[in-house]
Amino acid sequence: MTFMQWDPDFELGIHEFDEHHKHLVDLINLAFDGFAYKAERDEIEAVLDELSDYATYHFAAEEYWMEAHQYPGLAPHREEHQRFCDRVAELREGFRRGEAHLSLEVLQFLHGWLTGHILTTDAAYGRFARELPHG
Repeated sequence: MTFMQWDPDFELGIHEFDEHHKHLVDLINLAFDGFAYKAERDEIEAVLDELSDYATYHFAAEEYWMEAHQYPGLAPHREEHQRFCDRVAELREGFRRGEAHLSLEVLQFLHGWLTGHILTTDAAYGRFARELPHG
C-alpha cells in the first residue's frame, strides 16, 4: 500500500528539484512501510536518518538556487525549511532515546508538511523560475 502518492501537481518544472521531491515522497513511503509492517527500530531509524539527511541536502540545493537567481522569497522559505529540520531533529532524537515511536501522527505530519510545502511555498519559486529569461 502506498501512503503518499506522487501527484503531477507537485511538479515545479525544475527537473532537479522535481526528482528530489520524488525521492522525499519515496522516503516517506519507506517510513510508512516500516511503521505498517512493524520493522525493527534500527531499520526505521535508518529511514528517518536518510529522510532527514536528504531533506537537508535538498533544502540546501533549493536555497543555493534561490540565492543564485535572486529569488525574493528566500528568507521565509529558508525559515520554513529550518522549522521543518528542527521538528524532524526532535523526532529523531526522541526516537533514538526510545522516548518516541514512529506513529501515524508523525507520518501524517511528514505527508502534510511535504505536500503543503511543495504545493504552496515551492510552487511560488516554480512560478518565479518560469518567468526567468532563458538562454
